[in-house]
Amino acid sequence: MAREAELAGIDGVFAFDHLWPGRQKSRPALSLYPVLGAVVAATQHIRVGSLVARLGLVPDRVVIDSFISLHEMAAHRLVAALGVGDSKTMSENEAFGIEWPPVEDRRRSLAIVLDVLGRESVECWVGANSPATLDIARAAGATVNLWDVELERLRAEACLGATTWAGSLPKDAPSAARRLVELRDAGAKWAIWGWPGSIDLVVRALSLAGMGASRN
Repeated sequence: MAREAELAGIDGVFAFDHLWPGRQKSRPALSLYPVLGAVVAATQHIRVGSLVARLGLVPDRVVIDSFISLHEMAAHRLVAALGVGDSKTMSENEAFGIEWPPVEDRRRSLAIVLDVLGRESVECWVGANSPATLDIARAAGATVNLWDVELERLRAEACLGATTWAGSLPKDAPSAARRLVELRDAGAKWAIWGWPGSIDLVVRALSLAGMGASRN
């Protein structure tokens, strides 16, 4: 899929960091860092990133070293998008007997990881909605990623700094194209689209939006 996306001119491919996909607890999920390493090795130009690497799932040092290793492999192509998790992801830790640190501890981890990766010139994003977490992201100079927020919220956050959007878009190309234009005009630097089922759909939507397949 990543190779097909690269050939189609799509800008990036991202992988999630969960122990099961969505609410499907009976299904396995592939580990984030090996997946990103495989995508880096199989492609040449497309951006590769996490959405998001969740602090509190593995030790901070594992997160840091994994991204530094990927950065050495992918250089400017890597996006290290980070998050502190929420009540929805807590159940994953509990199911596997992994300690769930308090949110204050996870936010401290976020600040530390952003600082270390920033000093290594790794591009960092932070997926968050909480003002406290967003403050940490902006203090570190990280791009803020907002999940499926309305345009008014996106505009407000974009006024404060670099902002990207992620979520689900309509499954027909004309509606998706209109939404992409709205997101761009509201200040989003990227639109990360939950897997639409067809790369051709993304390319058609970008074409209808007048963005081509080589623009975010």
